[in-house]
Amino acid sequence: MQAISYWLKAYGESHQNPINQKIHKVAVPGIFLSVVGLIWSIPQLSLFGFSLNWVWVAAIPALVFYFWLSISVFILMLAYTLACIGFIWSMEILNWPVLPISMLLFGVLWIFQFVGHKIEGKKPSFFEDVQFLLIGPVWVFFKQ
Repeated sequence: MQAISYWLKAYGESHQNPINQKIHKVAVPGIFLSVVGLIWSIPQLSLFGFSLNWVWVAAIPALVFYFWLSISVFILMLAYTLACIGFIWSMEILNWPVLPISMLLFGVLWIFQFVGHKIEGKKPSFFEDVQFLLIGPVWVFFKQ
């Protein structure tokens, strides 16, 4: 497993343009939120009378990855993940259409991401390594 400094440096290499950075500051956390909403929308798993939302199944491996990077990254991403889950849960309580909103957010924000990379002149990092999809939010939160 590579160190967090490696991941942040490697991710930052394709995110030098200030416009691309600004787009990422909004789009990356929004995409993370939309993915939580998409996974939340999958019908719950029922086992032995207990219902489990798939978002917890997806969050655990991601959080283990963050834990391996560093305790501070883990705490940061645990907090953000729980905030996203809380927000999506609130949307559901308010009877907002979680799935369509999440799909719209996901699509629009990815378009912005690709526009940012067109401006940057470099392809997105995840084309080289899919793990960069998990590094993006960390980079956004650590980037000043």
